[in-house]
Amino acid sequence: MKLLVTGATGKLGSKVVESLLKTVPADRLAVSVRNPEKAESLRSRGVDVRHGDFDHPETLDTAFAGIDRLLIISADGDNDTRIRQHSNAVKAAERAGVKFIAYTSIANASESENLMAPPHVATEAAIKETGIPYSFLRNNWYLENETGSIEGVLAGAPWVTSAGSGKTGWALQQDYAEAAAAILAGEGHENTVYELSGPLYTQEELVSALEDVLDRDVHVEQVTDEKYGEVMKGLGLPDFVVSIVVGIQESIRNGSLAVESKDFEKVLGRPVTPLNEGLKQIVDAANQTKEQ
Repeated sequence: MKLLVTGATGKLGSKVVESLLKTVPADRLAVSVRNPEKAESLRSRGVDVRHGDFDHPETLDTAFAGIDRLLIISADGDNDTRIRQHSNAVKAAERAGVKFIAYTSIANASESENLMAPPHVATEAAIKETGIPYSFLRNNWYLENETGSIEGVLAGAPWVTSAGSGKTGWALQQDYAEAAAAILAGEGHENTVYELSGPLYTQEELVSALEDVLDRDVHVEQVTDEKYGEVMKGLGLPDFVVSIVVGIQESIRNGSLAVESKDFEKVLGRPVTPLNEGLKQIVDAANQTKEQ
């Protein structure tokens, strides 16, 4: 049985591959990447490196040939681009006769009003339409998404947010990666939906945990969406990114990520990495980068 991971040189994809290699022989694992030269280290370890570009469906036909179980990691970009790219991947999987598709979706996708939900809704529907057995990995929120704010705090800035009392189920990418690897390589996951969420915390509760890690107080500034956008623009973010991050704050405030679930424990056989430990890892990495 041959497994394939798309986007295998990305932040999440690379972690998924490393998790798989702990339990799956390298010759049973393939990766589909836009730039195969970036995956030479995987090829040297015996992984089957294939060229696959979601913008060029003909490359996906070759990349997915002979694959039994496929993990489609959602692409980056605006919603229309992602919908088109994901559709190309799903159609190619169907043409290749793939027998199982796992897909990294978003929390509560079918009901979500999150700014980033539309591509996931469309992709889940496209996968179901193929009739291929599937598993939707509805990832809540990567703790690493807060790295910029954490680095700001380390530099002496306050924690700025417009998310109000909205709650988020943060977890480390490593936890999401290990869950994806377990589902792709495991059995009994056909036609399943997993709400992969850590314990729910507000922004203030997250910052309280960060204060414990740093052993100092951190000021939280709850601001309007307009003010949050101004702050983000002042940090040098382009306008289109500012609109996205403001929209995310709004959707968190409105409860789009407040999804309680024990599915992580069901898939991993353990709880997610504790929040304080995850924050410590990010703080340590940020400090190490600063020292280099």
